[in-house]
Amino acid sequence: MSTILQRRQARAAWLFVGPALALVTAFFLVPVLGGLALSLTDFDLYAIGAPGTARWVGLRNYAEALRNPVFWQAARNTLYFVLVGGPLSVAVSLAAALLLNARTVRLRGLFRTIYFAPVVTMLVSVAIVWRYLLHPRYGLINHGLEAVGLPGVDWLGDPHWAMPAIVLLSVWKNFGYNMLIFLAGLGSIPGELYEAAAIDGASAARRFRHITLPGLAPVFLFVGVTTMIGNFQLFAEPYVMTQGGPLGATRTLMLLTYEEGFRWWRMGVASALAALLLLITLAGALAQTRLKGGRW
Repeated sequence: MSTILQRRQARAAWLFVGPALALVTAFFLVPVLGGLALSLTDFDLYAIGAPGTARWVGLRNYAEALRNPVFWQAARNTLYFVLVGGPLSVAVSLAAALLLNARTVRLRGLFRTIYFAPVVTMLVSVAIVWRYLLHPRYGLINHGLEAVGLPGVDWLGDPHWAMPAIVLLSVWKNFGYNMLIFLAGLGSIPGELYEAAAIDGASAARRFRHITLPGLAPVFLFVGVTTMIGNFQLFAEPYVMTQGGPLGATRTLMLLTYEEGFRWWRMGVASALAALLLLITLAGALAQTRLKGGRW
């Protein structure tokens, strides 16, 4: 009877999992495999009308991408956004979660809603609003700087400030999601640990270091990996706000892939760039998992 029950459970499990696997296969695995195959051809605008004209070129698209200095500039910009924007976003999310988790805070639900609101707003609309906020002459941010005696900054026109401005926008836009994840993690830490530590005379800093941080280790891994993956896919902000400028200072790998594929219609090269970005993202996720002591 146990064998029959196990078989019935297995069939029921496949019935529940099957539709999800079919969707993943149709809308993820098949496009990924198709993109990898496309990256080995010279598929372009002309081949869209006559696919038979596409030729097999092997790894030539990858070699062309790696020889292109624009690729390395876009890779540096993307890496800058990942290494600066990612940790900053995680830090702001954790700080907000700690503040809202304090027992002395009133109207927690209201503040959670306010902090989470940017996450559910349209990214393109937010980017347009921030473009006006960062305007060198009429922007409110520069008016605020001038009010305290600081000179205004050409945020989106200066190559040195354009990417930090996009980092600022991204952190403000996305920290609310990770904040909720951290709040859930903080809620899973037993309160008795804090009470025992307080009785033993541990300071707030020591309680944070020896109780909160170890208790949030799995949450840090999840938040770190998902934030990094999202940052590697940076596209809408520079596309709307700077179009990759000035002087390519905000051109990212995703934006470069879009330009190759939908501006110059070099689908083979764009697919090769997407495959390289996938490999870089997988390497980053693997590195984070190993460094933080996780397991696959």
